[in-house]
Amino acid sequence: MLPFWIALQFLSSLPIRLPGMPTPQQSGRSLLFYPLVGLLFGLLLLALDQVLEGSPLLLHAALLLGAWVMLSGGLHLDGLADSADAWLGGFGDRERTLVIMKDPRSGPIAVVTLVVVLLLKFSAALALIEAHCSLGLLLAPVIARTAMLALFMNTPYVRPGGLGQALADHLPRKAGLRVLATVALFCVFMGGWAAVCVLLICTGSFFWLRRVMIRRLGGSTGDTAGAMLELLETLVLVTLALM
Repeated sequence: MLPFWIALQFLSSLPIRLPGMPTPQQSGRSLLFYPLVGLLFGLLLLALDQVLEGSPLLLHAALLLGAWVMLSGGLHLDGLADSADAWLGGFGDRERTLVIMKDPRSGPIAVVTLVVVLLLKFSAALALIEAHCSLGLLLAPVIARTAMLALFMNTPYVRPGGLGQALADHLPRKAGLRVLATVALFCVFMGGWAAVCVLLICTGSFFWLRRVMIRRLGGSTGDTAGAMLELLETLVLVTLALM
């Protein structure tokens, strides 16, 4: 189970202590457990949703979103902010885009992007709470983290020597395909036709985002993977809220 703990330590702010430095093979296998981390997040959010039942709706949605952000430590929001700055400031140039993504500072476009994404998440969560539909709290973290697995399976990693390169190089692809199929079946079992619609929309969005990454960078980075995760989580919530 060490790969699971590696995945949980990397993707969450939970106090996970590993017994030692993982090998590249263990790190690669940890990608297979990203959907399971998403499932854990979803179950925690569902539990909090039940605890908050009957509280003022705006406060209910705000506390859920705050807990959601805290679970990941804002890791993927940081990737979204860096990607937003780089895509605008890179002016279509690959090297300039990569340099900007490494800059820890956030510009105005990063702030605006974060505000818009969090506002969409909050509004969609509020709509789902009002409709007594908690499905999105489970599906969004699962689907988005499964998409990260899919991205590393079929997209070049453009920063050689980094952690992402080790993940991509040592990911067992056949096992990854089985995980993707299992997650799809799980989502359909839990959500029926609504989940089918969400999966189709997210799949199309995944391949569009992947194409954008390849056209600009020739592949993906940790920041663009985090940005994709945040965008897909938002898309799941908004899609279910509109159904």
